[in-house]
Amino acid sequence: MTNTFSLRAALLLVTSGIALGCALPALAQEADETAQPTEAYVQDAVIVTGTRGAPRTAFDSLAPVDVISGDAINLTVSDEVMDTLAQLVPSFNVKRLPMADGQVFVRPASLRALSADHTLVLVNGKRFHRSALLGSNGAQAADLAQIPSYAIKRIEVLRDGASAQYGSDAIAGVINIILEDKPGTRVFAQAGQYYKGDGEQYRLGAQQGFAFDRGYFNLSGEYTDAQPTSRSRQRPDAEQLQAQFPDLKVPNPVQNWGQAERQAFRFAMNGAYQFDASELYVFGTHGWGSGVSDFNWRNPLNTNTYGNSTVDPNYDLTEIFPAGFTPKFGQDDEDFSLTGGYRSTNAEGFSYDFSASYGLNDIDYFMYESINASLGSASPTSFDIGNLRQTEFNLNADFVYPVALGFLADDLNIAFGAERRLEKYEISAGEYASYAVGPLAAEGFPSGSNGFPGFSPAQAGNWDQESYAAYVDLEAPVTSRWTVGAALRYEDFSVFGDNIDGKLSTRFELADGLALRATASTGFRAPTPAQLFSERITQGLDTTTLNVFTNGRYSPQGPVAEIISARPGVTINPLEPEESQNVSLGLAWNSGFGLTATLDAYQIDVDNRLGTSATYRLTADERAQLVALGVPSGESITSAFFYQNDFDTRTQGLDLVLSWGRDVGPGNLNLTGAYNYNKTEVRAGSLATNPDTAARFEKGIPGSTGNVQATYTLGDWEVFGRLRYYGEWRDFSDNANGVVYQDFGSMVLMDIGATWKVTDAVSVRIGAENLFDSYPDEATYQANRGLIYSRNAPYDTDGGQYYIRTDIRF
Repeated sequence: MTNTFSLRAALLLVTSGIALGCALPALAQEADETAQPTEAYVQDAVIVTGTRGAPRTAFDSLAPVDVISGDAINLTVSDEVMDTLAQLVPSFNVKRLPMADGQVFVRPASLRALSADHTLVLVNGKRFHRSALLGSNGAQAADLAQIPSYAIKRIEVLRDGASAQYGSDAIAGVINIILEDKPGTRVFAQAGQYYKGDGEQYRLGAQQGFAFDRGYFNLSGEYTDAQPTSRSRQRPDAEQLQAQFPDLKVPNPVQNWGQAERQAFRFAMNGAYQFDASELYVFGTHGWGSGVSDFNWRNPLNTNTYGNSTVDPNYDLTEIFPAGFTPKFGQDDEDFSLTGGYRSTNAEGFSYDFSASYGLNDIDYFMYESINASLGSASPTSFDIGNLRQTEFNLNADFVYPVALGFLADDLNIAFGAERRLEKYEISAGEYASYAVGPLAAEGFPSGSNGFPGFSPAQAGNWDQESYAAYVDLEAPVTSRWTVGAALRYEDFSVFGDNIDGKLSTRFELADGLALRATASTGFRAPTPAQLFSERITQGLDTTTLNVFTNGRYSPQGPVAEIISARPGVTINPLEPEESQNVSLGLAWNSGFGLTATLDAYQIDVDNRLGTSATYRLTADERAQLVALGVPSGESITSAFFYQNDFDTRTQGLDLVLSWGRDVGPGNLNLTGAYNYNKTEVRAGSLATNPDTAARFEKGIPGSTGNVQATYTLGDWEVFGRLRYYGEWRDFSDNANGVVYQDFGSMVLMDIGATWKVTDAVSVRIGAENLFDSYPDEATYQANRGLIYSRNAPYDTDGGQYYIRTDIRF
């Protein structure tokens, strides 16, 4: 893929848009006489997450809820929603993970240091489907990047366990994305790049909203084109190869550690048609995209894809890749969701909501500049690796009934409902050459497309899981100052059985504007069909020897699990649900002079956590059994592992959120700040006896994170600055001989921006993220791979980037 734009062209596009907007001021919507500053957290917004009772604000909620405005989302450079959340919600973390297979494109994100799939994602209050990718430690979470950020009205982040209210996955909390519904036309164009001169990104977006006598319809679309970055040094062994063979043209660097190249189109719609006391509604998203990333470079002097073959004398990889090769790994993805329903609009009395939703995530993997060495001279150099597909179909019936009881200060709110969910997972085989075990395998040449062996017919298949649920959710205003809530939910899954979860919550207003709140709940996360049954072969590079090794991840209920379970003292068990116990205690303060503050302490115990088992190095006899079973690449598998429920954790933490706004001088100043302290401890299970593996969960994410943002509005100008703080953390790397790690210090990054309201229709913003071009400590333990900065960093390690953006409203 080649980029057909330049930064200069994008700037011309932006300035052309300014000229257009200046020429058409009559088409603009009437502007407010006094501009309002952008608020990162909106305390007075009416929330819909975490409550099914009377309308509440974030301040009035029984559990902590952050409300992030659409304007705050647009102040971040990235087109991906998770980057916005990571910058504004300190307890939310996301990583880049270059050279991490599919996780380069479907990036893992976590709330309160728990797994990515411990947070439930909703769109307009309805469950959003999972990605088809199994990520770190087997987590299968929703891909937030599939939702166009330009279509978002606001995001509500419930930082509290909510399985009793919403079902499986809501152990850490809930992210509810509310789509835009207002009328009008608006467009934007943005261009930016990193200080190093790479990573150019171009974004275009448009939104059209219609308001009718009986409803509305809003359609949004966004396009992004992001070029790759490289923060790499030349590998020492590549320098040695160049010195030893001066006539070779060895690329410098031979592999790029950085962001992937990607292009994507994302769309969303949101509409409703009202009757006298009810309405039909529909909303959905659709997107498709493509991306490419480097894999590790294969050195022709020590990689086992090179060599002479007596079976195939014509095979000579030095003729194809004389200077080694760096496999290019990519994916084409499509994502679709559609929800429709019928609900009452009666603000008082009995209400109902019937809905159906369908979600699809489809990923096609491909690779080029690679080889299946076992096929010898018959091997192609590009491969269709195979396809992953996740589909979900939900039916929901929700009811709310307020009951007047004389001994309560207001109506008892009774919410109840039922849900049926069908989840399917499918793996389709790649082309034959991507997984074939060719004749040269007998000579030790590796099989499958090198770097990422394709899915074989033996790995292909489709699996499903059906579940039914029923719940009841109560909120009772005992007095004008005291409210209590209770929820109970029953779910039954076709694969592993049933589950019951409960939640108690309370809020007591100690004085006007000062409230104490607390919750206690149980939660769970059901294993998915993909985690239960899918299998995968991966290749890695030993950080010491730089040789390729092959691992197999197998179903805990398959024949390979039986082979390993035959070892003395080893048992591979079927997967079970993860279970949690959450407690929280907090204070919420809303002063009379513009200051609001919330302070919440929490503890989350997760038992039977899903993770990867110990890695079992295979014996020659076990490999022979794999070959006899027809296991793909069985003859070359170095080791095997499985997903298992085999450890317990306790996560304790503290969230502090502050917001203050008032007139200062001739303008208006808004200050927001947030801080999260988080500590995870492995309490029991196999990890408790393995300090290196346990530390991945205890120290892999900074224990302290925070941010402070200031926005000042004066006339036609708005300026903002943001400081982001990341505390100390530890990085890990696997190789064939064990785990190596390195400790990293804290980081402070600064972002700035200035917006000029050119006319009522047009505004222009110029800004920079990581203004001072700060970089973390170098990852010295992987220097021989050309890596400079950690691939697992909880922040962008590409340095500073600047951008320009124009917004036009008609």
